[in-house]
Amino acid sequence: MAADLILNGSMPSYRLVSFHAQQAAEKSLKALLIRYQVDFGKTHNLGELLRLAEPVAPGIGEMLAEARALTPYAVRARYPGEEPPTDRDQAGRHIALGQKVLERVRALLKPYLDAGRPER
Repeated sequence: MAADLILNGSMPSYRLVSFHAQQAAEKSLKALLIRYQVDFGKTHNLGELLRLAEPVAPGIGEMLAEARALTPYAVRARYPGEEPPTDRDQAGRHIALGQKVLERVRALLKPYLDAGRPER
């Protein structure tokens, strides 16, 4: 995940770490929704995406509820001075949240992804 590289780089930018963690979670959830043809409109709100995913992945909203904390980093983190304050520890927690969403969605999509792989 890009967030790991930024956090552990020579000049870490914690706001960008949080942004990339949010993006990983958002894009993962949108991939799940696309797979099941669930319309999600224009949103970066992880709570809304989790709510929309609930019918196709029961329990996902509760399981990943804490990922909602990443939502403020979707847009505001790209503009200095507007982002929520973030330190190294919080950025590390954000990476873990983004990774948790990514791993859960990958597990849910695994049968679908495996079905599309050519035989070797």
